[in-house]
Amino acid sequence: MTSHQPPANRPLTIALCAGEASGDLLGAHLMAAIKQRCPQAHFVGIGGPRMLAKGFESLYDQEKLAVRGFAEVVKRLPEILKIRRGLVRDLKRIRPDVFVGIDAPDFNLGVAEKLKKAGIPTVHYVSPSVWAWRRERVNTIVEQVNRVLCLFPMEPQLYQEAGGRAEFVGHPLAQTLPLDADRDAARRHMKIEPWEPVFCLMPGSRVSEIDYMAPIFFRTARLLLQRYPSARFLLPVATVATRSRLISILHQGEFIGLPIQLMSAHADLACTAADVVLVTSGTATLEVALCKRPMVISYKISPLTYAYVKRKINVPHVGLPNILLGKGAVPELLQDDATPAKLAAAVAEWYESPQDVAALQQDFLNLHRLLQKDTDALAASAVLAEAGIAAAVPEAAPEAV
Repeated sequence: MTSHQPPANRPLTIALCAGEASGDLLGAHLMAAIKQRCPQAHFVGIGGPRMLAKGFESLYDQEKLAVRGFAEVVKRLPEILKIRRGLVRDLKRIRPDVFVGIDAPDFNLGVAEKLKKAGIPTVHYVSPSVWAWRRERVNTIVEQVNRVLCLFPMEPQLYQEAGGRAEFVGHPLAQTLPLDADRDAARRHMKIEPWEPVFCLMPGSRVSEIDYMAPIFFRTARLLLQRYPSARFLLPVATVATRSRLISILHQGEFIGLPIQLMSAHADLACTAADVVLVTSGTATLEVALCKRPMVISYKISPLTYAYVKRKINVPHVGLPNILLGKGAVPELLQDDATPAKLAAAVAEWYESPQDVAALQQDFLNLHRLLQKDTDALAASAVLAEAGIAAAVPEAAPEAV
């Protein structure tokens, strides 16, 4: 293996690759934490708008990587592979002090493997869901990267048993979102009356998800509006591309006139202000849980992708809150069950059951406490340690006498 020898007389260079909106958020937080210790650090690779706002140098358009599902990836595969080859080539030339792949394991682990063989230290930030499906990936991952940073407490042991290095750094959302989600304050901020029925729609952070889920969610909103004529709907938007697609769908005849308010980001504010959230399965479900709001989880993908995924899953739930709580705390309406009538009925059941909501909020508070660590600092320490910055790990605070 080639030894890691970055060019002399240049600032610490950290390569990051975030393939979608949730990775962009993690990347931005990681950059901020690293800059606190190494203000001159330079960041390069692939990132989104939050990372770019912090001075990130993105070599390729992040949106081109934001696809999901087997059938969808196949259509875009030549373009994705071309970007991956280009990124590996560019980073071998740049020779960063460390490469951090943020989520998007199908893309990033292949990049990490090639860079590790070229003598560049590699970290994967966010363990794939190896505890849920395709557990055999663990053995491959420990060969591809030097270290895995895990967001959930049950993950590190799987890598350690396979001879790898991994640590639980907590979940960044649990660090940034308050334990006490103040619904009334969120409504005052948005000028929403306390009595108004408010529902948050979260159809996904990728254009491909929007295409599947937004029409279903909008038809659900229409049914809820019949039941609650004064209802309003909040829809936080992750990217410019998803906003454009959502506007296009809302201009279709059946959806014209729906009281849906598109919001640039601010998903936490929209969730906290809502009575109930209708959300596509993914990281967003955890954000809703940490905002202590009842939700209905849904998902619909191509039949080909669904048939493949269903055979590989070995957990009883797909929504992160249900998985982490070890029970069906919130309903999951997937694939053929993802109909507007069923979704509207499930949302209405939460809206009309305040006692059930109160019990759920206590479960979500316990979950929040479990996941709450100084995630950004822990992740930054691990990344800087791999980059050879020995002083990266902060000293433990002295114990009180």
